[in-house]
Amino acid sequence: MSTTVDAPTRHTVRSIRTRKGGDPIVCLTAYTTPMARALDPHVDLLLVGDSLGMVLYGFDSTLPVTLEMMIAHGAAVVRGAPSACIVVDLPFGAYQESPEAAFRAAARVMKETGAAAVKLEGGAEMAATVGFLAERGIPVLGHVGLLPQSVNAAGGFRAHGRDAQEAERILADARAIDAAGAFALVVEGVIEPLGRRITEAVAAPTIGIGASPACDGQILVAEDALGLFTDFQPKFVKRYAALGDEIGRAAAAYAAEVRARRFPGAEHCFGAGGAA
Repeated sequence: MSTTVDAPTRHTVRSIRTRKGGDPIVCLTAYTTPMARALDPHVDLLLVGDSLGMVLYGFDSTLPVTLEMMIAHGAAVVRGAPSACIVVDLPFGAYQESPEAAFRAAARVMKETGAAAVKLEGGAEMAATVGFLAERGIPVLGHVGLLPQSVNAAGGFRAHGRDAQEAERILADARAIDAAGAFALVVEGVIEPLGRRITEAVAAPTIGIGASPACDGQILVAEDALGLFTDFQPKFVKRYAALGDEIGRAAAAYAAEVRARRFPGAEHCFGAGGAA
């Protein structure tokens, strides 16, 4: 008698939205199918972030990332993650020109990846674009505070909101994106009291990264959390493993065995010593 295995229930934009003030939303980044498969059972949302430009491609910033790169990696993550809500970043230059340009880019992402939503950076100046997309059936994850795509204009990577005027501007940005219809907001790189204020002020769930434990969820770059980078650790990152060191040890062991002709052994060869 055959048995059927129920497919996992996928987290949706709607289910994420209803988590405001409830169980914390668990989010990580993913850029590839194998990583998506490993993370999917443990998270609610996977973000295909334009941080892939720095993490995978070695760029100094996210600015060189193209829409085609985001689509390719977004599709790879969707193939590997049957249960997480998948959100894909719109890269720099793909949406700032006009709401219409943003719609064309977002529509490509949605159609060619199968993702549930797109993410874009910006505050009050992007509210009309967020509303334009949301009204046309494209769910938007907002992003306020430290904006990596605008890091040059903002004077580099730094904590935002220490100055009272800047804090009020970021709070106003969050309110504007919330009112425009974003289903959730990433709040990045702000001082803790501001992250808490934003969470209390908006109806959408907030997802913190270097913000506040009061946020409705948290996100980290998976490679940071897994310790795949050993040269620099931002203050807001907690490493849950040291896979970079482990990879180095494994590569050294492999190299030593190859040089000593201990690998491959007979058990790794076809037709050697009676092996199949």
